[in-house]
Amino acid sequence: MVRSRQTSPQVNAGSMADIAFLLLIFFLVTAMIPNDKGIKHTLPEPCPKNENCDTPIHERNILAISINSNNELFLEKELIKVELLTKITKDFLDNNGDGSCVYCQGNQSASSSDNPTTAIISLKSDPNASYEFYIKIQDALTKAYYDLRSRYAMELLNKDVNKLTNSELKQVREAYPFILSEVD
Repeated sequence: MVRSRQTSPQVNAGSMADIAFLLLIFFLVTAMIPNDKGIKHTLPEPCPKNENCDTPIHERNILAISINSNNELFLEKELIKVELLTKITKDFLDNNGDGSCVYCQGNQSASSSDNPTTAIISLKSDPNASYEFYIKIQDALTKAYYDLRSRYAMELLNKDVNKLTNSELKQVREAYPFILSEVD
């Protein structure tokens, strides 16, 4: 008796690599690649060689904020609550050195800035502080500037800050420039 040899059907796999490559290209072309998220900061231009770029800054114009490794917030050397940081920043920025602080209610500090354009926020963060706490501090500082800029736009330009033209927005930013110095 002669046995017949049974063969199983085979699939030609020669073009499988080509199909996989085409699918890979298709997904790469059609996939949305998300942008990196983070904190948007504009870095200053590097100092040209053979020039002294140090500018003298009056102590009165620096608001020194620090975060320790226990996620505690300090203003100068005094422990404060995060919830107070926005108000403190507004008071510091908007004092104008003449006691005209809108938010101070008669409690102007002798250490408030001379003018919002000369005010500098100095932020020092311990490397062991949590990122979430650091972002919370950044948000409080940003809110202070946003509130002051919004008030400025309403009082001087009679417009909502979200409806300003580019030139008006530039004017508002020049009146309240966000000057943040992050210290190592």
